[in-house]
Amino acid sequence: MSLQILECRALRGPNYYSRYKAIYMRLDIEELEDRPSDKVPGIAQNLQSLIPTIHDHRCSVGEPGGFLQRVERGTWAGHMVEHVAIELQNLVGFSVGYGKTVDSYDAGIYNVVYRYRDEATGLAAGEAAVEIVQKLYDGEDVDLDPIIDHLKEVRDANALGPSTGSIVNAAKARNIPATNLTEGTSYTQLGHGVKQRKFQATVTDASGIIGHSIADDKEWTKQILGDAGIPVPQGQICYSVDEAKEAAAWIGWPVVTKPLSGNHGRGVTTDIANDEDLAAGFEAALARVRDDSGAVIVESYIKGEDHRMLVIGGKLVAAARRRPAHVTGDGKHTIQQLIDIENADPRRGVGHENLLTQIDVDAQTERMLEQAGLTLETVLPEGELAFLKSTANISTGGTATDLTDDVHPDVKFAMERIGRLVGLDVIGIDLLAENLTVPLEQQSAGVVEVNAGPGFRMHMAPTHGDPRPVGEHVVDMLFPDPTDDGRVPITAITGTNGKTTTTRLTTHILRQSGKSVGMGCTGTVEIDNHVILRGDYSGPAAAHAVLHEPTVEHAVLEVARGGIMRRGLGFDEADVGVLLNIASDHLGERDIHTLEELARCKTVVVDAVKRKGEGGYCVLNADDPLVMEHGTYWARGEIIYFTMDPENPALAEHLAGHGMVLTVKQGKIVMLRGKVTVEIVEVNDVPIAFEGHAPFNVQNAMAAAAAAIGHGVEIDDIRAGLLTFHPTPAQMPGRTNYFEADGVKCLIDYGHNVPALVALEPLVSGLGTKRKIAVSTAPGNRRDEDLEALGAQLAKMCDAVFVYETDARGRAEGEVAKLISDGARNSGATGRVEVIMGEAEAVERAIDEARQGDFLLLLVDDIEGTTDRLKGRSFPTQAELAQT
Repeated sequence: MSLQILECRALRGPNYYSRYKAIYMRLDIEELEDRPSDKVPGIAQNLQSLIPTIHDHRCSVGEPGGFLQRVERGTWAGHMVEHVAIELQNLVGFSVGYGKTVDSYDAGIYNVVYRYRDEATGLAAGEAAVEIVQKLYDGEDVDLDPIIDHLKEVRDANALGPSTGSIVNAAKARNIPATNLTEGTSYTQLGHGVKQRKFQATVTDASGIIGHSIADDKEWTKQILGDAGIPVPQGQICYSVDEAKEAAAWIGWPVVTKPLSGNHGRGVTTDIANDEDLAAGFEAALARVRDDSGAVIVESYIKGEDHRMLVIGGKLVAAARRRPAHVTGDGKHTIQQLIDIENADPRRGVGHENLLTQIDVDAQTERMLEQAGLTLETVLPEGELAFLKSTANISTGGTATDLTDDVHPDVKFAMERIGRLVGLDVIGIDLLAENLTVPLEQQSAGVVEVNAGPGFRMHMAPTHGDPRPVGEHVVDMLFPDPTDDGRVPITAITGTNGKTTTTRLTTHILRQSGKSVGMGCTGTVEIDNHVILRGDYSGPAAAHAVLHEPTVEHAVLEVARGGIMRRGLGFDEADVGVLLNIASDHLGERDIHTLEELARCKTVVVDAVKRKGEGGYCVLNADDPLVMEHGTYWARGEIIYFTMDPENPALAEHLAGHGMVLTVKQGKIVMLRGKVTVEIVEVNDVPIAFEGHAPFNVQNAMAAAAAAIGHGVEIDDIRAGLLTFHPTPAQMPGRTNYFEADGVKCLIDYGHNVPALVALEPLVSGLGTKRKIAVSTAPGNRRDEDLEALGAQLAKMCDAVFVYETDARGRAEGEVAKLISDGARNSGATGRVEVIMGEAEAVERAIDEARQGDFLLLLVDDIEGTTDRLKGRSFPTQAELAQT
């Protein structure tokens, strides 16, 4: 095998390669690296012959047939896999077109990316594309039909039903996000947070449970409607065939049998005219009873046509005449042949896969034909109808004719009344009537059933007449304000360092302004200051948790590079994106080897912001050259810069155009807009600024304030948030947590790369006047030179360094600690360096080393344990040591 899939996964939001959801495949083409397509005779022709529609692919040539030109001139197997995966999805009904294939730093390995509509189908299409391209290279024949059949099976196993799909599509047309909540079901959420609405099939979260119970009990339905003056058939509940016969004799023939508890026409037999058929109808109904009652209804048969009336939100939105599955004679074909011809209609499929359902010949069909004196071998005269089912359900092969525009106002009023009487916001009403153009009391008519969660297929694509946008009516009912897209504001924050602090501070400011905030960051997911999940939630899992929480009015999400590369953002669009800085960290992972590549990864956040005219804001650090170069280029929203330099020349044009800038002037954080200056807060009054000793936290404070401004938060609320956010384990766990323990100054932080330590250096220098003792490590997925540089920076800042190791990330035990300690020892610094493998042991060693007046810099994971070790500890003074 020349083609090997090394990774294949779905990117579920904007990502490094695309603003769209996409499948990412890491593909090793092995020896085919030396065998581009122009070295395979006839491969372009064979591909076009196999998949003719691939001719439409323009590729970089920019015209139909462009991709095939690329194949003829010579391209690589990975590029071919991309285009085949795209076209396979098109062939099973998913319209996609975007894709790209880029090489990697490893010879023969390519990153193949292509868009998908359904995740499972997209993944399966990629696997099938690899198989096809491999066979084309090997000169083998490819049987496309079983591949397409398999993809259709995957599609159908994961696709939403037509009714659910119509609602989801209508929501997406209004830019309302839709998320399937339970795999394998139609349980779906529209919108985010506090604005969300949920539904399953066509049952919404506002549907009354009593209304469902009424609809499920046909006798209860008849009582309620009959008492309200709605015409209903006369009937009786029976528990045996003998009781059914007595009821039929009392009611009068013909009759109908149906289960007392049931829906969707299952187990219903109509137009029963004798005891034998009554017994068969009773058994058919009994088999469909949905409880243990064994109750079957026998009721009068109304000689009218079957109509389905659909009421949504109290309004009649669609009406259809339904006819049972039938064929029309042509004087030439048998009934069986006519059925086969009808089933060949491309609109008919199995179950719900198509707009109509195939006609299945069963015992009911044979009974219906026998009653009419026909068989499957009968040749019907031209124009004569043979009915094959007793009920008119689309799911059993029936047809529908739209009559919405023909409904009499009195009939419309009666149907809408029924919706209110039963108490369902979406209700399907089965009405037998001669026609819909005259009031019900002027004809033979009656309501025989009401349905909770009615199917929409007959209205979306009737066999005859105009389709009705019933999904739109559901969405308009759930979101009555046409401008409401069901979204809550999202703030997404990224950068190399400072993400968690800025995320927590932004959350705090928004809560100060009265918002219920959901936050995801490194450490926790919190809903309105309550921790609901613990762990690293700086990826799309946090977005999922926060945006599905029903109380959330605003989401604040920390976004790390790992989440972007593995799964994408997890949301499609943010209101405010914050890009704090871009510095060397995690280089060498997932084909991110340069700062420019890292910059593109980080700028995914500001590229996913709403456009400027739509209310989007991008907050950018003007003191970082890479942010200025790349962030400014990719930012889609209105830019708010923050800078420590109020005279930053790069911002002159921005200010001249009345752009916003946050900066520090005369010891105050201020907002500049044009010639206007608005004072926000004194730097020395901001707790996390440490009286200016922590310039990185001054930047974080400005970034959080700028994000709040982007959301329209009042300056007074921003000021209150900045003044009440403290560097404590409660508000900033593991981020510049500072306290004193018996004369020893302690700073706990999660600094794990050189840029973070460089940022901490002014604070360490400002707070520590005597000996400085550090405890530190780093994950093993850093490059060797990064780990060595970390050690050198620690040695530069501190007099003693204790290195531990907790997360080797595939390296040999002790390798990480050795690289860090070697970097410290080789830096030229004169301080002591020791390796103590366990974190707790390293912390304890540093505490034993400390004396009053010393400074402890503890870069650890276990914040609580380290804090507890320091509580109540006594440290000797230098004088006490001298006496000893």
